Amino acid sequence: MSDKQVLVLGGGCFWCTESVYKEVRGVSDVESGYSNGHTKQPSYEQVCTGSTGHNEVVRLEYDPAEVSTRELLEIFFVVHDPTTLNRQGNDVGTQYRSGIYFTTPEQAAEAQAIIAELTQANAFGRPIVTEVKPLDNYWPAEAYHQDFFERNPHQGYCMAVAAPKVAKFRKTFARLAK
Repeated sequence: MSDKQVLVLGGGCFWCTESVYKEVRGVSDVESGYSNGHTKQPSYEQVCTGSTGHNEVVRLEYDPAEVSTRELLEIFFVVHDPTTLNRQGNDVGTQYRSGIYFTTPEQAAEAQAIIAELTQANAFGRPIVTEVKPLDNYWPAEAYHQDFFERNPHQGYCMAVAAPKVAKFRKTFARLAK
């Protein structure tokens, strides 16, 4: 049995990112939260001002014997746009930046390697702006943000933005679905 690892990803609105990773085999816990800002224990309202430096993220706990860091990052680069600085679709602000926040040196190396490969292949036709940094100052989001898509599948934003990302994951990564 492998030891669990933690990787934190910022791919725009955490409702969308959470909805995808809850479906990934080997991911045992997905928590929406805020990271890599300077305010201690920020609230959603504070993060939305853009003044805390925090990013909306999902904290993944996973078993690398079931799903590799590489596979988690491959999903990440398919379900969000890593070329838009401080935005995903209509969501604009530093809290929506693309980010990989690692907890091990191996995760950092894997993130740098996949970004280099995608850049070399010109996979997106534009430069990748994803920041790769050590996880810092993580704080869980409020309870009403947790499992949001699961609890609100017919909410407008969920139907328009989260559901298509989940569908894209299921189609592209069926082998990794629970």
